[in-house]
Amino acid sequence: MSNLELIDALIRQSVLKTPSLIEAFQKVDRIDFVPVELRSMAYEDQPLPIGSFQTISQPYTVAFMLELLQVQANDKVLDVGSGSGWTTALLASIGRHVDAVERVDELIEFSKKNLSYYPFKNINIHQAKQSVGLPGEHFDKILVSCAADEIPQSLVEQLNIGGSMVIPVNNSIVKVVKNSDGSLQEQEYPGFVFVPLIRDDI
Repeated sequence: MSNLELIDALIRQSVLKTPSLIEAFQKVDRIDFVPVELRSMAYEDQPLPIGSFQTISQPYTVAFMLELLQVQANDKVLDVGSGSGWTTALLASIGRHVDAVERVDELIEFSKKNLSYYPFKNINIHQAKQSVGLPGEHFDKILVSCAADEIPQSLVEQLNIGGSMVIPVNNSIVKVVKNSDGSLQEQEYPGFVFVPLIRDDI
């Protein structure tokens, strides 16, 4: 199976639809973001281990979440739990700038190595701190790739008015839109499983 065949399968399943996102999947090859010993499985529609008890998410799930997020060309994006860097690269293919946050040192180095094969100049990778995300910064879009028990308030504070966040909460994917008055509009999509978001403040 090839990257193009994976993309075609996601399109046939009607999970991958937006032209800019399809182009991002074409530019960013998943095989570059999995461990060498698992490259024969890179295009399988399943999560794969990337070390430190973490995984690179299933392509269907990534496509589903990014379609919900709808990143635009001028967006500043936060990628929480960036892992091997695959979602970071996909986001950077569309958005203006991506700040990626990862708590596992080995995965930070792994993602930097993976991303070095691409000419991205709009990515910063950060070591995760005590609070979730990058407190004090503000973003148009936030993608979270690990599950929380509830929506972290610190991420809500980092989301611009009119911005949106896609985050796993327990076994659901939740899309959050921040209204002009600061209230949140939420849509829930159940039936997913993620590694946990482990922080002391949530």
